[in-house]
Amino acid sequence: MDFTRKVPLTGDLVTLEPVSTGHVSAIEPLLDDPEVAILTGTSHTSTPTAARPWTSAQLAETYARWATASDRLVWAIRENSTGRIVGESVLNDLDPGNRSCGFRIWIAGATGRGLGTEAVRLTMAHAFEVQQLHRVSLEVYAFNPRARHVYAKAGFRHEGTMREALRFDGGWVDAELMAMLRTDRPAP
Repeated sequence: MDFTRKVPLTGDLVTLEPVSTGHVSAIEPLLDDPEVAILTGTSHTSTPTAARPWTSAQLAETYARWATASDRLVWAIRENSTGRIVGESVLNDLDPGNRSCGFRIWIAGATGRGLGTEAVRLTMAHAFEVQQLHRVSLEVYAFNPRARHVYAKAGFRHEGTMREALRFDGGWVDAELMAMLRTDRPAP
């Protein structure tokens, strides 16, 4: 396992590029997408405000740190047919002793075309084949059935529920815990 080695991952629909400060101008407007804010739990209301919790300089500083981080791999997702950046795919919280890590992904304004499915597939191939991980886990909010479907199709299995994990619109939303073991991965 070596999360310090950042490499691009290429599929038919998307290319995952190791994130750098050069991606800030393309990713920053995507983070303003209300659906991204809601589905990632960044917003606690279905009517997110336009005020960002960070500045462009803070985002650039974060990307510079992630570009050399030893506990995470962060990729900008580029749609091959348009050349546009559409989101991020991330392996984070590396636990070398247990050969495990977390996973998160978001895509803005480019859903329903298989981009997320391929990005998940490419990321998991890297996690299990290149990084030789044993387990990758994630959390997904109950109001995001589209993501749960993509994760299940990729080989993630439901492991439990964190009840009332997110305060949203004055109520509470559960988060589902899902994970994929090396042996759960579907054949390519």
